[in-house]
Amino acid sequence: MISRPSIARDPANAIWTATRASAAQVRSTRVRRELITFTIMRRVWIVMLMLTAVGAIRCADPPEARDSEQVISHIPRQRVDSSAIAKVGYSKRRHVLEIEFVNGAIYRYLDVPSSVYRDLISAESKARFYDFNIKGKYRSARVQPRIKDKSAN
Repeated sequence: MISRPSIARDPANAIWTATRASAAQVRSTRVRRELITFTIMRRVWIVMLMLTAVGAIRCADPPEARDSEQVISHIPRQRVDSSAIAKVGYSKRRHVLEIEFVNGAIYRYLDVPSSVYRDLISAESKARFYDFNIKGKYRSARVQPRIKDKSAN
C-alpha cells in the first residue's frame, strides 16, 4: 500500500497552503479593520450629532418663566454705559448675576463667579462681553420687573 504524503509532510504543498491561508487571513484582517474603522467612525458621528443637538438646545434663548415659576428680583442693579445692557446687579452670597437689557427684559444667571461680574463691569463693550462670556454659558431665568408701590409716592 502506497501512502500519500500529507500536507504537513510535503514541504512544497505546505508552503503553498500556508501562503493561500495567509492571503485569506490578510484579506480577513483588512476587512475586519475596515469594519472596525467604520463602526468607530459611525459612533463618533452619532456622538457629534448628539453634542450638536445638546449645544443648540443649551444655547437657545432661555425659556419664558411660567406664572407659577416667576422670579421676582430683590438684587439691586446699577446703571451701566452700554448700547444693549441698561443695568447689572450681582449677589456675592448667592453668585447670581442679573442683567436688565435696554428693551426691558431682565435675566438672572446662576452660579456666576464674582470675577465674571467684575470683568463685565470693567469691560469696554459690555454687550460683547455678555455675548461671548455669559450668554449660553450659565443657567438662566427670566425675572419679573419690580412693581413700584404707588402709595409710596
